[in-house]
Formats: sequence, C-alpha cells, structure tokens
Amino acid sequence: MARRLLEIASNSVASALAAQQGGADRIELFDNLAEGGTTPSHGSIAVAREQLRIPLFVLIRPRPGDFHYGALDAEIMLRDIAHCRALGCDGVVIGALDAEGDIDEALCRALVQAAGPLQVTFHRAFDAARDLPRALEQVIALGCQRVLTSGGQANAETGAAVLAALVAQANGRIGVMAGAGLNAGNIAAVAARSGCTELHASAKAVQRSAMRHHNLALTGLSPDWIATDAAEVAALRAALDARAG
Repeated sequence: MARRLLEIASNSVASALAAQQGGADRIELFDNLAEGGTTPSHGSIAVAREQLRIPLFVLIRPRPGDFHYGALDAEIMLRDIAHCRALGCDGVVIGALDAEGDIDEALCRALVQAAGPLQVTFHRAFDAARDLPRALEQVIALGCQRVLTSGGQANAETGAAVLAALVAQANGRIGVMAGAGLNAGNIAAVAARSGCTELHASAKAVQRSAMRHHNLALTGLSPDWIATDAAEVAALRAALDARAG
C-alpha cells in the first residue's frame, strides 16, 4: 500500500517546525486556532517559507465565523493569495459559500485563478455546504487539487462512511483529505474506512509558559498556549505507516 500523506495544521511557525520534525509531509499554516483558523501574518508566512523543507500551504480566511464573504473579504483574500505567491508558498487553502449554502463559484473561481501555479485545497467550508455531493462537483469544476472534509460531521471518525462515498464519487478527479478529530489512536482506522490517502491533523498539545512571574489578577489571560507537538506528529506518522505495512 502506498504511503499516506500526513498534513499538519500548524498555528504558528514553531508549530510548523515541530510538525516537520515529527515527520509531517506538508504544512497548513494558519492563525487563531480557537476561531477555527484565519490567515497568518506576513512575517509568519515569510519565516515559515524560509525555515521549512516540506511543502507549505497557507489558509486564506479573512475572518472567523461563516464562509459567506462580501466584497471587502474577497479583496483581502485575493491580496493574501498574491502575497503567498510572492513568498514562494506551495499552495493555498480557500473556500466560500453563498447564502444558500452552495459553493460560491464566482468568488472561488477568482481565488483559484489568483493562485495560478499554486496548488489549491478547498477547506472545511465544504462541510458547511447544504448538499455535499453537489458541492463536491462544484469544487471539482473549480480545478482544486483536493478538498479537506470530515464528511460533514463533527469529526472524520464519525464521518468516515460519508468520506468513503465522497472518495467513490470523486473517482480520482480530486483528492479527498480527511480531517478533524484525528489522533494516533484513530487515524489509521479512518484512513482505511474512508479510503482517503491524505490525512489532516493538528497534533496539538498545551505548551507551558517558562515565565516565573504571573500577574494573578489577569484571570482571563492564560500564560500557556496550544501548539503542534513533534511527538504527537511522530505518533500519527507511526500509526499510518504501521497500518500501511
């Protein structure tokens, strides 16, 4: 069986480097993990591109919330894609819906065209669409290389059967990448049940602050943070490789 590709969702450059160390095949770089991800800063993208030896994809999402975007959001996304091209990124991760829950074909087509030679992943806006089989055909028509999805469910394990149906429908016309809720304990089983050859996980863990001084009055500001853990990535890689062997 061919080696399955492991993409790690990384919420910082440090997370991306930890993912690379742990054996990730590709990075999706973003900011604001708690908000579901938004486009990272210029500095983050530039330093990640300089430091990483593996492919770097960047999330193009101007704000948290829904995936129905206005003209201002669209202009921001187009400029962010141009920025990613200028910095030498390998791909971008896009997605938009209209008010009825269908793929916003006009906007997404403009985003794909702006990406030019970069690979394009359609992100989990897909899971918010009202009709996944129809949405898949729309995404294929846009020319995206893959779609990231949990099968419209809270996590990819629950959505494995739907993922399998999407893989069958795609029939090689587009990659279907399983993501959401994957860990070392379930990633191999989800890959086997769904037939997905690309898997997406965050491998996150709490990073403890090295500060010895803390202002206890700042109860809403934790000194700790969440980041990708190299050991978690290595465990994901090992689980996939063991199943493939």
